[in-house]
Amino acid sequence: MFATLLALMLTGYPIGVILGGVAILFGFIGMAFDLFQMIEFFNLVPRVWYFAENLQLIAVPLLILMGVLLERSRLAQDLLLALGLLLRGVPGGAALSVTIMGVLFAAITGVVGASVIVMTLIALPPMLRAGYHPPLALGTIAASATLGIMIPPSILLVFLCEMLQISYGYLFAAAIYPGLCLAGLYLLYIGTYAFLNPSAAPKLSLEQFLEAQPGVQAIQSPSRTTVALLVARGIVPTAILIALVMGSVLCGIFTVTESAAVGVLGALLLAAIRNRMNLSGLRESLTRASMTIGMVAVLFIGATSFAYVFRMLGGEEAILALINIGALDSWGVLIFVIGLIFLMGFFFDVLEILLIAMPIFGPIVAPLDFGVHIAQADVVYWFAILVAITLQTSFLTPPMGLSLFYIKGVAPEGISMKQISVGIIPFVLLQLGCVAVVMWQPGLVLSLPKLLFESQVF
Repeated sequence: MFATLLALMLTGYPIGVILGGVAILFGFIGMAFDLFQMIEFFNLVPRVWYFAENLQLIAVPLLILMGVLLERSRLAQDLLLALGLLLRGVPGGAALSVTIMGVLFAAITGVVGASVIVMTLIALPPMLRAGYHPPLALGTIAASATLGIMIPPSILLVFLCEMLQISYGYLFAAAIYPGLCLAGLYLLYIGTYAFLNPSAAPKLSLEQFLEAQPGVQAIQSPSRTTVALLVARGIVPTAILIALVMGSVLCGIFTVTESAAVGVLGALLLAAIRNRMNLSGLRESLTRASMTIGMVAVLFIGATSFAYVFRMLGGEEAILALINIGALDSWGVLIFVIGLIFLMGFFFDVLEILLIAMPIFGPIVAPLDFGVHIAQADVVYWFAILVAITLQTSFLTPPMGLSLFYIKGVAPEGISMKQISVGIIPFVLLQLGCVAVVMWQPGLVLSLPKLLFESQVF
């Protein structure tokens, strides 16, 4: 099935349609060998309908809409300007600002694709004008923009919660320390690079910084008050939205769906206050969000069908047999699954991997016993975070890394795919290093949710 899927992906048809078509094709092939029954196709209907009527998954379209509205409000531009003003005198300050912005923006959107495009448009030209080495600038933007996978309220985490049937609030809390750990590794790498190669990541004076920024060159010798207002304009709305969206879930005030709805309202008000929203703009935002939601829905139907037929044809038993042949213990199984998901990232999109792999690997890994390393009841949360970090690499690894194509599509002329690929290599290695750290120290995953929820999983 996977070989056929990979071959058909080269045709350029929508992946959701291909997944559904391969499922139907192999269902009929299975019927010919008496491995599949026609009536089993009807079992797909309640599986799809269950997700369609799931109230928690309403958060997904709301988060997508919030991301579109925030893009229109131009909050990202103001946030990057604020962080750049604060860090302009530090070697590598612009790259550090982009990474911190990736963390903060991830905490209010949960959408990766839009973040990559927006951050490339607003951060790459100023970094290049300031004299940054292109691979460093490109790699920083690509990796930082994909932190939206790890930082709540990530759409990926919402799907993981539903597919593994685990607590939304608990997993959101579990993702924070690993997400910050990954961002910390990025900052450490950028700071070290800038220290060793000052000319590749120069520090800037206030005047040099403003000259490199689009739209603010007219500010001549700004006073401290002007700088403070520019900083507040970017940071204060961001902090309010983070408190409304992520803080409300962690504190148990709202469910994830309610917090997403509040986030949409906050983003809409922010865009209106900034005179970036009118009826035509709202119509355009709703249209863009609806198109994205429709693509996600088609992908979900196709991937659910593919995973179901794969399991009915004995795919899960084949994987278990492979594990038994290798005589793998719990650690061997975990490393095998994480490694396989990493390899899938070279050929599939994040959501495709999630919807295909989790129904297969989730039931295999969740019951595993790791002894005193981690309590058995916590394994599923630990596994979910390991999967989330690993899936982040799929945005960066060629040939299917979407971030590479997003950046190439909107980058200035002269930026080559080779420069982008060279720039992302250190960050992919850092992501794999973070996987190893979290695997070695499950306390990074479990300490915060246990503190917030007093060890009660619900």
